[in-house]
Amino acid sequence: MPGLYLGALIVSALGVLAVDLRHRLAFGEAPRRTAVLVLCGTVFLLVWDLVGIATGVFVRGESPLLIGIDLAPHLPLEEPVFLAFLCHLTLVIHAGVTRARAARRRPRGQETT
Repeated sequence: MPGLYLGALIVSALGVLAVDLRHRLAFGEAPRRTAVLVLCGTVFLLVWDLVGIATGVFVRGESPLLIGIDLAPHLPLEEPVFLAFLCHLTLVIHAGVTRARAARRRPRGQETT
């Protein structure tokens, strides 16, 4: 079923974005900074992928779940979407863990909303 992987990535990214915005973790807290970090991380990982492809370390396997569009040899369209999702998810998890740890350190009765 072509496109299933891309669809799953988009649905997952929207779910992470909903949690992010609801709890003001990354985009919800600092949208410009988050966009820059996601873009920089995605570009870095794409360059990493391209180096791996050029050296023969990474190759694209065949899968009926992919759309079948390659941005470069062995670089499917889904790859940058996945990398952007991964970067955003990392920021959301980091912000959530940081906030949870800070809340545990506060004395009782001084919680903020």
